[in-house]
Amino acid sequence: MAPSSAIREAEEYGEVVLSKVVKAGRRTYFLDVRSTRGGDYFLTVTESRKITDRDGNVTYDRHKIFLYKEDFEKFTQGLHEVVEFIRQAKPEFFAAEVPAE
Repeated sequence: MAPSSAIREAEEYGEVVLSKVVKAGRRTYFLDVRSTRGGDYFLTVTESRKITDRDGNVTYDRHKIFLYKEDFEKFTQGLHEVVEFIRQAKPEFFAAEVPAE
């Protein structure tokens, strides 16, 4: 019998140390802190988007990125810079909660 996809994913990507789910309309983001065999941490960010076809069948489109310890600081700085740019250019995006799609 083949292992479940959750078990395969844990073996393939490392043990989950912390998981945070962010629901945002039709999209859900999974932020998972994972541990390597050597005890280092890395982050996987998974975007899962619900897609319903004309017949009502539901599928999920998933995209995953990996962020490693040597990139945490640069990534955080870059993300902060672009969010601050958007905050200055489009403050209305932050004034109220964006309605769910």
